[in-house]
Amino acid sequence: MDLNKLAEEAYATACEHGWHDEEHCDEHYLMLIITEIAEAVQADRNGKHADVAKFKEWQKKDFSLLEETRERRFKEDFEEYIKNSVESELADIVIRCLDLMGLRGITLECNCEPEEYERIPFAEDMFWTCAVLAHDEYSLQERLRSVILSVMAYALGNGIDIEWFIRKKMEYNRLRPYKNGGKKY
Repeated sequence: MDLNKLAEEAYATACEHGWHDEEHCDEHYLMLIITEIAEAVQADRNGKHADVAKFKEWQKKDFSLLEETRERRFKEDFEEYIKNSVESELADIVIRCLDLMGLRGITLECNCEPEEYERIPFAEDMFWTCAVLAHDEYSLQERLRSVILSVMAYALGNGIDIEWFIRKKMEYNRLRPYKNGGKKY
């Protein structure tokens, strides 16, 4: 997975949708990452997981649709089977990190392969991920890299194809209205 390329795409989509119309400090964006982490924890507490098989089944039903209809069906299927799931929220965490990388011109030159995942309760894992974001002794690049690797390790350890979820969520985000229809930031 080319994280630097994905960062360019995430940042471009965020700009097109108005998320960088105003300048904010790093802490603002880090807090938005933390909110995504909280949403992932809440999805886990609610037992909400994506139904990838059902999503793919419905997406295979191609009746030579017009592009507009195909996009509408993609959004509907995504919202029904993927959105607000643990997997989707994990993708959001990474996408927020990628967007901030793009905004600040950060690239990851290193090998970003996650280490073996140590099984701990999900909420605890996400707590430590938040702690890394708040630890200002590390550079912004180090914090974002650590969070991305943490999500990738969790996904790998739990059989989640995080790259697939990131790409689907980015596709969904491109189809959303400006500022998702009215959010402040």
